[in-house]
Amino acid sequence: MVAASLFVGGAAGVAGAAAWDQWGGNGSGPGGGTTTAATSQVVSAPTQPAPDGSVQQVAQEVLPSVVKIDVAGPQAAGSGSGIILSADGKILTNNHVVAIAGQSGQIEVSFNDGSTAPAKILGTDPLTDTAVIQAQGVSGLTPATIGNSGDLAVGQVVVAVGSPFGLESTVTSGIVSALNRPVDVGSDSQGNSTVYPAIQTDAAINPGNSGGPLADLSGRVVGINSSIRTAGQTTASGESGSIGLGFAIPIDEVMPIVQQMENGETPTHARLGISVSDAATTGRLDLGEGAQVRAVSTASTAQKAGLHTGDVITKVDDHQITGADSLVATIRAYRPGDKVTLTYQRGGSSHTVQLTLGSDATAS
Repeated sequence: MVAASLFVGGAAGVAGAAAWDQWGGNGSGPGGGTTTAATSQVVSAPTQPAPDGSVQQVAQEVLPSVVKIDVAGPQAAGSGSGIILSADGKILTNNHVVAIAGQSGQIEVSFNDGSTAPAKILGTDPLTDTAVIQAQGVSGLTPATIGNSGDLAVGQVVVAVGSPFGLESTVTSGIVSALNRPVDVGSDSQGNSTVYPAIQTDAAINPGNSGGPLADLSGRVVGINSSIRTAGQTTASGESGSIGLGFAIPIDEVMPIVQQMENGETPTHARLGISVSDAATTGRLDLGEGAQVRAVSTASTAQKAGLHTGDVITKVDDHQITGADSLVATIRAYRPGDKVTLTYQRGGSSHTVQLTLGSDATAS
């Protein structure tokens, strides 16, 4: 199960405080008698600059550009994280973070310096699980540096920043575990799947990290932390935690959509004009892996290219297609008007066709 949930964290450390009161808070040992202990010498050491390319340096650079987002809606409340895009308060986050607010809820942003500001929604895109909000009455903020997710490699060190369980300004690190992992986190009100070709990482990502940045060791944002996979165990508060399987939305794929939302435009997405299912679920071993076409929309890009019901799509350009989610995630990485080459199976033979992707703005 892929979870993309929100949670406001509570206080911790009760057991630790109790132990201090019992053993160390009053100068007494376990037997209750007074003890005498030597005091360590305090040595003044100058603060050392963070080494280049270290997690410490990344944290220093990225933290001023990360915010905590508290959302209160008519029926629920929660918190997440966000990435500052502009000095005047445009902030990138996940759609599922701000969706709680609905039409009448409230959004408050907490900055790294401790200040807060109310915010309003500029745009949302459920299909990529992204949103842009505008903090009110702010200026002089530190925008994040946007990198290139296409330059990532498996095994590369990355840093996640956010507010897991409400604990703002939390930094964790790990590696890129996999790239282009199809992650399906639900669907919008029209039944369109929210699927993206995720960056998988073992950096600890928990509820509340959603919307925060995944950064490379140059401090550039390469992904938006969005979802986690859990093994079913839960914390004492009832929320599942990290097991080293976190997923981030690649920044390259969503920046054109983010720019549309910043400009007040309705986001658009590339479209083939077909519905598909996993070929492996048909029970026919001869079909192998791929996305089997179930229906082709009239006058769609797919129909114009000659695709038929029953065809099994196995590749888009050089991207291997293993199932329905894989195809949707791959097509979402393109933009309307892009030319792609599809490889598909029909009647036991392999075929290729080049086509120009349509747009959901015209439903073609």
